[in-house]
Amino acid sequence: MHKWAMLQRPAAALSSTPEQLGKRARRAWLLFAGIALVFVATALTGAGLYARRAEVATLAAQGRTDANLKVALLRAVLESPRALPLLLSEDQQVHDALQNKGAVAIDVLNRKLEGLVSGTKASVLYVTGVDGFAIASSNWREATSFVGNDYGFRAYFSGAMQSGTAEYFALGNTSKRPGLYISRRVGNAAAPLGVVVVKMEFDQLEADWHEANRPAYVSDDHGVVLITSVPSWRFMTTAPLAGPLAATIRSSQQFGSAPLIPLPITHPEALSPDVSMVHAVTPGGSDAEYLRLSTLVQSTPWRLDYLVPAEAPIAAAVREMRLLALGVVVPLLALAGYLLWRRQSAQMRIAAEQAARIELERRVVERTHDLSLARDRLQAEITDHRSTEAKLQVMQQELVQANRLATLGQVAAGVAHEINQPVATIRAYADNARVFLERKQTASAEENLGAIAALTERIGGITEELKVFARKGRTAAEPVELRGVIEGAVVLLRSRFAGRLDALDITLPPQTLKVMGNRLRLEQVLINLFQNALEALDGRDGARVQVSALETADGVALDVADNGPGISPAILKSLFTPFNTSKEKGLGLGLVISQDIVADYGGRIEVASGRDGTRFTVHLAKAR
Repeated sequence: MHKWAMLQRPAAALSSTPEQLGKRARRAWLLFAGIALVFVATALTGAGLYARRAEVATLAAQGRTDANLKVALLRAVLESPRALPLLLSEDQQVHDALQNKGAVAIDVLNRKLEGLVSGTKASVLYVTGVDGFAIASSNWREATSFVGNDYGFRAYFSGAMQSGTAEYFALGNTSKRPGLYISRRVGNAAAPLGVVVVKMEFDQLEADWHEANRPAYVSDDHGVVLITSVPSWRFMTTAPLAGPLAATIRSSQQFGSAPLIPLPITHPEALSPDVSMVHAVTPGGSDAEYLRLSTLVQSTPWRLDYLVPAEAPIAAAVREMRLLALGVVVPLLALAGYLLWRRQSAQMRIAAEQAARIELERRVVERTHDLSLARDRLQAEITDHRSTEAKLQVMQQELVQANRLATLGQVAAGVAHEINQPVATIRAYADNARVFLERKQTASAEENLGAIAALTERIGGITEELKVFARKGRTAAEPVELRGVIEGAVVLLRSRFAGRLDALDITLPPQTLKVMGNRLRLEQVLINLFQNALEALDGRDGARVQVSALETADGVALDVADNGPGISPAILKSLFTPFNTSKEKGLGLGLVISQDIVADYGGRIEVASGRDGTRFTVHLAKAR
């Protein structure tokens, strides 16, 4: 009763039913999806941050190199003009023109300054007196000549008068062109004669920077842009100027009427002391992200800022890194999902098997009683079935023996004919031997007696063959000459098929070719095959049965092929099934017995049949 109660427990008593596991699986997949989304988002975010940092570092290294080259080019442009004021301040013609102020001396100085400008990168060279008025200039021939203009209010004039030299970037008072003014005092501080001024413009340098398509600008110590590859940014500021400072710069007319407004550069994000990420709006463009690199210009109070476009390179690097991250993360998530599915499938399978097992046990217990009742009836039926099967086996054996005896009867006539011939010959030899003995010809008599002995052995072999052929049972395999087996089968069929054996086209194998088996049993196989072939050809013109033997890699193949009508597919399908025959008086056991005989000696029989005839191939083991 206890066992019955345990087997009757419901599926809910299991540790986990398939329904419960299904609900858990759905919850697990929802959790897995959430974790996967978080993992992917984290991977994409991390990959984006890493790619951005790496690309920024690469752009910074490249930009720093470019910025240093621009600074070096700027310094090279500045060095040549700086030497001119020093040389001219010591020139005698400058001293003569400032001291005498004669027309001839000034004319000579004008021409000299004009010649010096054409051979240097300076924009304008001019000389002023101690009062600030220009007395000579390299552009004395032009309408915008500096000669006669007052430059005493300029910082480069006052700075040179006080300290001997000065540099000042400003918008030209006459030419309205920006440039760097480099000045040097003529004479000593106690007795100054005037000031030599060189104006340096940077149009070519700005044009070269503009071709790079990367904004670059130079600002002074107040943050005012002096030199830039973007012309509209000139005299703008890097940061808003304080009110008093802006008023002082405007009153000095250093930059004319420039509004001194900040550059369109916003959202600076410092990455290092000289590198920052900014947003800038260039003329004709939209707001874009740039990497700004700052570096000081040696020998000047200036600073160069170089903007490297960063939006497109960073976006490309981030996109590439995220794709790489997805290429790693997605397979990992797929593997995790596969493992989760496999685990759930295993759990579901185990639960289903457990439920099925319990249900099966319950049903088994329920039906045990019915099966117990049916067991006796089944055992009785089994006993009857075994008895019937035993009777059937005995009947089959009797039928096999009947086929053997029927074949024996068919060949009996041929055997009798074969025995009659040796008996007649023996009598003739015996009569001759008597005559030879009477004549005292013992040698000839002994020869006849030997022939008589051989013929009696042949008769004994034929009768022994009949006895073995009629006996039941099997004989052990031994080396047998295949040629003798074929010849023996033909001898036994000669009387029955007298006049029709000409259809046999036999290619006899060499006497040295031997197979494993028993001669008489193998003859029985060939008798069945020859008999079937000859019967199939009965009444047909051009009847032909070809018999040949071929050595193969694993034995010997004996072919028996006829050109008869072939075997119908219905019979061919079960050709080696007992009692399957197309003959009216046949038992359908000949081929079955032949197959058993060949199988006893490790061989097999193959058959192929069609409209052109039938071919039986007997595979036998070759004797070593």
